[in-house]
Amino acid sequence: MGAPRLVDDMSENPTGRRAASVPDSSTPAASGSPADANAPEASRTVVIPAGMSMVSLLGPHDQLLTVIERSLPRLEVYVRGNEIRLEGSIGDVTLAEELFEELLLVAAAGQSINRDAVERSIRMLAARTRERPAEVLTQNILSSRGRSIRPKTLGQKRYVDAIDRNTVVFGIGPAGTGKTYLAMAKAVAALQAKQVNRIILTRPAVEAGERLGFLPGTLTDKIDPYLRPLYDALHDMVDPDSIPRLMATGTVEVAPLAYMRGRTLNDAFIILDEAQNTSAEQMKMFLTRLGFGSTVVVTGDVTQVDLPGGTQSGLRVVQDILTGVEDIHFSYLTSEDVVRHRLVGDIVDAYGRWDEARQRQEQRAGGRRGTTSQGHRDQTVERGEA
Repeated sequence: MGAPRLVDDMSENPTGRRAASVPDSSTPAASGSPADANAPEASRTVVIPAGMSMVSLLGPHDQLLTVIERSLPRLEVYVRGNEIRLEGSIGDVTLAEELFEELLLVAAAGQSINRDAVERSIRMLAARTRERPAEVLTQNILSSRGRSIRPKTLGQKRYVDAIDRNTVVFGIGPAGTGKTYLAMAKAVAALQAKQVNRIILTRPAVEAGERLGFLPGTLTDKIDPYLRPLYDALHDMVDPDSIPRLMATGTVEVAPLAYMRGRTLNDAFIILDEAQNTSAEQMKMFLTRLGFGSTVVVTGDVTQVDLPGGTQSGLRVVQDILTGVEDIHFSYLTSEDVVRHRLVGDIVDAYGRWDEARQRQEQRAGGRRGTTSQGHRDQTVERGEA
C-alpha cells in the first residue's frame, strides 16, 4: 500500500506530495467496467468539527495516518479540507470510522494523541471489548503538577476500576505496566478527596539475598534504597515541599513490611509493592493488618522473585487461597499493558517464551529421569527374582 494521500483543491498538498484525485462516489461506474472491478467494498466520510486541527488527529507529517494505514492494509484514506474519506474492505473501513470517532472524543477532551494511543485503540476496537478507547484514554485518576495521570491501556483501566470497586486488589504483571504508579495515583486521589486519612506504602526490605544487618549505615540508610521507587512516584504526584510535612504528621508513611507487624490500619490506603518477595507468612501478616475504612492494593511480578531458594512466594500462594473471595480482586496485566519504551513489551514477551521453554525442557528431563529410574528398578527386581 502506498503512502497516505492528502487531497486538496490545490495540485500540491502541504506535505509537498502530489495530491491524488478523490473518487467521485456520485457517479457510479458502469457494471463490468475496469473501474467497477476495482471499486472498494465500502466507503465512509468522517467530518472533522470546525476548530479542530487535522494535525491533532493525523499527526505531524501524517505520522499517525501512516500508523493507521499500516495497521489496516485494506484501507485507503483521502483527506480534503475537514473531511476524511475512507475506502476499502468493509471490515477495515468500519474499524477506521470507529477509530476516528474515538480519536475525536480523545482530542475533544484536550488530550494529545500519539502513536501508542492509536495502536492501542485499534487493538481495542478489533477485539470488540466492552470498553471504548476514548473511555479508557480519557479517564482521569489524578491531576497533579500541571498534568493528568490516566490509564493508557485497557488492562490498566480495568485495574483502576477494580480498585474503586473492591477493598483488596492484587495487581500482578511484568515491569512497566504501571501497577504501582497507578495504585499510588489512586491513593493520592483518595487522600485529596478525604476518603482516607493516610497513605501507607510498604515493601519487603530484603531483596536479592541481602540482609539489612550486613549493610552499612543507619536503619534509614539501609532501607531507603529499597523504598526509593515509592518516594519517586510520590514526588511525581505531590508537591515535593509538602512531603516532609506529610511524613512528619504520619499522613504519608513509607516503611519496610516488617514495620506492619502487630498493627491495625484503619482509614488508610495501603500499598504493598514488590509483593512477589514476601513469604506466604508475610503475606498473611500484611493482609490481616486491614482495618475499617481502608483499601489495600498489592502489586508484584511473579516472574521476578528474589527470595532464597526453597521459599515460596506469598504472591503466588495467595492466588490459590483467596481467588473467589468476595471483595478481593486479582487484576492481571500483560506485555500489552507495558507503557515504557516499546521494546520493553517485546523483552517481557521474549523472556516469557524463554521461561516457558525452560520449564518444558525441565519437565521432559524429569520425565526421562523417572523413566530411567523405573527401568533400573525393574532390572533390579528381575535380577532378584532370578
